[in-house]
Amino acid sequence: MPKYKTSEQVLSLMKDRTRVRNIGIIAHVDHGKTTTSDQLLAASGIISPKVAGEALALDYLSVEQQRGITVKAANVSLYHEVDGKGYVINLIDTPGHVDFSGRVTRSLRVLDGSIVVVDSVEGVMTQTETVLRQSLEERVRPILFVNKVDRLVKELKLGPQEMMQKLMDIIKEVNNLINIYAEPELKEKWAINPTLGNVVFGSAKDRWGFSIPVAQKKGINMKHVIDAYSTSDKTKINELASQVPINEALLDAVIKFVPNPVDAQKYRIPKIWKGDLDNELAKAMLNADPNGPVVMMITDMKVDPHAGLVATGRVFSGTIRPGTEVWLVNAKAPQKVLQVSIYMGQFRELGDEIPAGNIAAVLGLERARSGETLIDIRFKDLQGSFEKLHYVSEPVVTIAVEPKNPKDLTKMIDALRKLSIEDPNLVVKINEETGEYLLSGMGFLHVEVSLQLLKDNYGVDVVTTPPIVVYRESVRNKSQVFEGKSPNKHNKFYISVEPLNDKTIELISNGTIKEDMDSKEMAKILRDQADWDYDEAKKIIAIDENVNVLVDATSGVQHLREIMDTMLQGYRLAMREGPLAHEPIRGVKVVLHDATVHEDPAHRGPAQIYPAVRNAIFAAMLMSKPTLLEPLQKLDIRVPMEFVGNVTAVLSRKRGKVLNMTQSGSVARVLAEIPVSESYELASDLRGSTGGRAFWGTEFSKWAPVPDSILNDVVLKIRERKGLPKELPKVEDFLS
Repeated sequence: MPKYKTSEQVLSLMKDRTRVRNIGIIAHVDHGKTTTSDQLLAASGIISPKVAGEALALDYLSVEQQRGITVKAANVSLYHEVDGKGYVINLIDTPGHVDFSGRVTRSLRVLDGSIVVVDSVEGVMTQTETVLRQSLEERVRPILFVNKVDRLVKELKLGPQEMMQKLMDIIKEVNNLINIYAEPELKEKWAINPTLGNVVFGSAKDRWGFSIPVAQKKGINMKHVIDAYSTSDKTKINELASQVPINEALLDAVIKFVPNPVDAQKYRIPKIWKGDLDNELAKAMLNADPNGPVVMMITDMKVDPHAGLVATGRVFSGTIRPGTEVWLVNAKAPQKVLQVSIYMGQFRELGDEIPAGNIAAVLGLERARSGETLIDIRFKDLQGSFEKLHYVSEPVVTIAVEPKNPKDLTKMIDALRKLSIEDPNLVVKINEETGEYLLSGMGFLHVEVSLQLLKDNYGVDVVTTPPIVVYRESVRNKSQVFEGKSPNKHNKFYISVEPLNDKTIELISNGTIKEDMDSKEMAKILRDQADWDYDEAKKIIAIDENVNVLVDATSGVQHLREIMDTMLQGYRLAMREGPLAHEPIRGVKVVLHDATVHEDPAHRGPAQIYPAVRNAIFAAMLMSKPTLLEPLQKLDIRVPMEFVGNVTAVLSRKRGKVLNMTQSGSVARVLAEIPVSESYELASDLRGSTGGRAFWGTEFSKWAPVPDSILNDVVLKIRERKGLPKELPKVEDFLS
């Protein structure tokens, strides 16, 4: 890798915010994101053009090179000139596999534009839809790059008219998604229009690409592309690459269509900042003011073996320099910045200062985590932080790990801690009953890759159990009111439970309803959108992360206020492990109707309150048709028509169901749902039954009740695995 001839230029240009662009490359897995990034790096002199497309320079982890997929988001700052004027482009290459979609969510928070890469043959796939939706939710403007156009000639043997038709269909589908997911005022403005130049057609591997304005200017059309690929003469393709180099088409489109930070922050900050928009911090961010107070959002933490923790994020206002004292809003702690730098792939180039509107790497923030908000320490009393990141899926696959060599236990614990800092979607827990270390990930691949990183980066060899799918407990009916008594019989709680309706679950999951909202505002939304009674909705006092709510319907109970915190803690503990199989509870409304509280604080401590609250909730749950919820995966399968029967046979064997089926030409597109617990061997089964002709994408779909026919078996298996008694608990066990 040659030395970056442009890092000085980049650092000096960063001060002119109108010449900065922050973009990400997002796409379905295998549509060519990292190859596209390579071409852009080659154009900026960061890697040799000879190896671009094969170097996969931003996939620098060995696990990425072995598997040919991206598992983390890599940053790089590029220099590009348009009409003799230099620009800085901060680029992030993101993963496409659904198991790593959390990294896409975090990357989009610091970007203003995204290049959506779509394979010309496969078209828009599930993950394309997911990442485009995430992009629009964060108000990040998309540009379309239709990649692998050579496949239309070499594999599908299409003529110029048919090619244009196929490409127009992809554009139509992308515009359709923009129309569904973009906010009303942005739908038209952000629609993709090939004649304007915000669509690029090309082949990243063969280094050529053009937009319609570029093609008109240079006198090139689809016939030239067909000619280049119809002969065995490679020079034709190279000529195409020198006439219309892909980096020019893409980076010119970025400069033209992606807004600079000054313009972008005006409409992005009101969406992503929760706090007063009139105070000094917000005003400085709305203007991307480099002279304002420092505000930075951390989206990524890396463990550098030499430097410690490196925090990566975007400076939304102010200028960050070594020695700056900042306040971490979530960690509620002061920290001092030791060093600032910009990214060049896996390397960092030191800088003296990074002004607002840029992406920076910062050393010294040992207590920061992904999603943290940093503010100038002098302004720490001003309230406000960035909106919590909403992930499209949640950890649903768990394994237990132990070191091969017992001497490595502390080394493994330290490595797991570092892995979970780098990847917040990886959850590490200790099962206190069995002493096992549990690792939970978004899917089987996520867990597998994490184990490989443990070995490659930290030298820890581990033994694992087979993957376990995580369930949730819920109820299907409304219960009567049950009395829960404290062990000393002096405190009593009268509680009932009922299932939450789908609309309420959706509002809580997507962050529309939050625990710290104004109660009147929350009640209004629930009344208008989810059929709640306004007065009952005003009495919600807790909402936990597994989508349960607690309603305080009591009136005038003495001493209840004094024990409220303890009671809430008891409720949260109960929600973590339900009565059926000690799995987390989801989608339940708990109503506190009445209570009797002892006047003497000595008789109403946590040891008395926790069991009383828990027993009433569990008894009520057992009387309201309790069930388990299992995670379902959505599948989007493209397969030749003659194999459709084989695909549906595989799905029905795995308790899957077909949601929709469409046909275009000789290819069928099957949309289906399948339980995660049945998807372990899915890849080999689909390949085997279609002779390797099926392409598919997956994404987390929803939680759904386990069928009654297998419910008992599943509950017993989980209880056995956790070392719980075989017989199921009865209501009497919780009523003294």
